[in-house]
Amino acid sequence: MTSVLHTPPADVAAHPGAVEEGLERNLSVRDLTSLGIAAIIGAGIFSTIGNASHDGGPAVSLLFVFTAIACAFSALCYAQFAATIPASGSAYTYAYTSFGELAAWIIGWALIMEYTVGNIVVAISWSDYFTGLMSGVGLDIPVWLTMGTQSAYKGYQEVVALLQAGQPLTAADPVQLEAYNAWQAAPDFLGGKLVVDLPAFLINAVITALVYVGIKESKNASNLLVVLKMIVVLVVIAVGAFYVNPANWSPFAPNGIGGVLKGVSAVFFAYIGFDAISTTAEECKNPQRDLPRAMIYALIICTILYVIITLVLTGMVPYKELAVGDPLAYVFTKVGVDWLAGIVAVSAIFAMASVLLVFQIGQPRIWMTMSRDGLLPPVFSKVHPKFRTPSFSTLVTGFFVGVPALLLNMDLVIDLTSIGTLFAFALVCGGILIIDPHGTSDARFKVPYLNGKFLVPLLLVIAGALVLMYNRPAIDEFWGAVAGNGGYEEFRHQIPMLVFLISCVLLAYVSFRKSLSLLPVLGLLTNLYLMTQLGVNNWLLFTVWLLIGLAIYFGYSYKHSKLASKPQVR
Repeated sequence: MTSVLHTPPADVAAHPGAVEEGLERNLSVRDLTSLGIAAIIGAGIFSTIGNASHDGGPAVSLLFVFTAIACAFSALCYAQFAATIPASGSAYTYAYTSFGELAAWIIGWALIMEYTVGNIVVAISWSDYFTGLMSGVGLDIPVWLTMGTQSAYKGYQEVVALLQAGQPLTAADPVQLEAYNAWQAAPDFLGGKLVVDLPAFLINAVITALVYVGIKESKNASNLLVVLKMIVVLVVIAVGAFYVNPANWSPFAPNGIGGVLKGVSAVFFAYIGFDAISTTAEECKNPQRDLPRAMIYALIICTILYVIITLVLTGMVPYKELAVGDPLAYVFTKVGVDWLAGIVAVSAIFAMASVLLVFQIGQPRIWMTMSRDGLLPPVFSKVHPKFRTPSFSTLVTGFFVGVPALLLNMDLVIDLTSIGTLFAFALVCGGILIIDPHGTSDARFKVPYLNGKFLVPLLLVIAGALVLMYNRPAIDEFWGAVAGNGGYEEFRHQIPMLVFLISCVLLAYVSFRKSLSLLPVLGLLTNLYLMTQLGVNNWLLFTVWLLIGLAIYFGYSYKHSKLASKPQVR
């Protein structure tokens, strides 16, 4: 297929929503890199890195490298799109141009899951850190103001069931007991109990107000938060290095490859924010030059920091002790450096806030672009006359994050957030194979072309041989399940891997026939592989989410689409 994107003006013109009223251009490459670091260095480094290290040991540092490589393939594809189509909307806009409207809607709907659900998780996590910090300085917030209604009610019912079964109150675990006490202490309200996570709601309200006021103010706040985070991370590395015991790095992969891969969703969750940079294309001073640079810079900087931090953590204490919610603070408390543990706890609050900020910037701009194309009501694309921000979309984003964060206790839906992001990444890589399969585009930045005719099949054979040598039990388990040895229940859990293997065969064949560009193919395959590690239940939930999105598309968007309202010129 010949490239359908040759010059930026033609590309933008081909996208009906890309030529409407612009936003204020205020972001430099430094600002964009800062936004990327703000999104990546957050919940991952201050929270989920602990559980990943517990499961995989010191070898999780290599998982960060592998995941970063997978993201790098995607980042190169994002960068070419950003250089070709300097418009807001991220993967949604890119899919619109390469695959068409329906695929773009699916991507946009998946990104809503990434940004909104991810921010709900981060807001609740921020609340936990904030509540703990306030308690540490003697300012105890009533427990019924720090917990979602759903969580408190569930814990209360579980404790009541224990008591009715004749068990003592001490039989409840600490989480259940805290929820029970919150429900008991809460005031009556509208026939029920008033139990809400007020800190989660308030931080979301503050961030939403900041994003509403302007990109310049958001940029300045992000830059400041990133500087504070980077200082703390570098201090952690510098001080922690003196407490590393190399004996803790042996065995390096105590639970084998399976243990390392168990942390895929937690590790990938650390990286999902880098694509948020591309949502600010219309607010960049020079998007075709600066967006590609910022994506690569942010990815390199954050990967180096994640690898070093992982090695420091697993070197300071045995990996088995790291299954905690605040691993950085924990390790310094463990070695007696309490002052630094306190600083880490404070910095985590800023780190979480910066992630919220970047995601709250990204989501409204995706909705704005979808509205410009007629897929959402026109009010979503309204730009504030003074602040030059997508005002209505920003408020709606704040509502859809704030209310669930206030009422619900989302168990870490990291897997669900990650699968939506990986899906978007895979389609962006696939989009490059559609618009520029042989690297012939004249875009200012393009993915380096390496002929995949023989390299794709060769690399897949090498990968298969390595898995056969080092992870034979997993292969035996897979084929046993496919053969029906464990019944349907075992087979269904292997469906994602089966889809991946079929994709490998198809892409190897097409690459051989069409001499496809190697790097986008590798990006597509690595993203699909990471999706297989998230479990079939997450695939089912994601499918349900997509079906809801399709119902909205055919019920409203298809009828109001700008493409549908005018004849198509071929």
